[in-house]
Amino acid sequence: MLRPGGDPTVRARVEAALTTGQACWCPLVQLELWNGASGQQEQKVLRDFARTLPELPIDEEVWQAACDLARRARAQGVTAPAIDVIIAACARRHGAALESADTDFELLASVSESMG
Repeated sequence: MLRPGGDPTVRARVEAALTTGQACWCPLVQLELWNGASGQQEQKVLRDFARTLPELPIDEEVWQAACDLARRARAQGVTAPAIDVIIAACARRHGAALESADTDFELLASVSESMG
């Protein structure tokens, strides 16, 4: 599996999602994982994921939701990388939970749905 030295709590949740068939990913998560992959073992894991994990599309609704999330986040004083905003919007759009040790996702989750 990836990140052998990563946060054990996050690793346990990811492994549980993989074991129970609840894991999925989107193209940007794939890109980030491939960008950080080192060595043949990690590349094999990613190729296996590509064969088995459902892919959540980043469609027009996700792009619109990402722009809206970015606007609302900025208005509420939350700043996060654009890629994380798109991943968070994709997960929201498809009703998927995010498993990450990245605090940007926690900040984005705190952004209220409405501005008014």
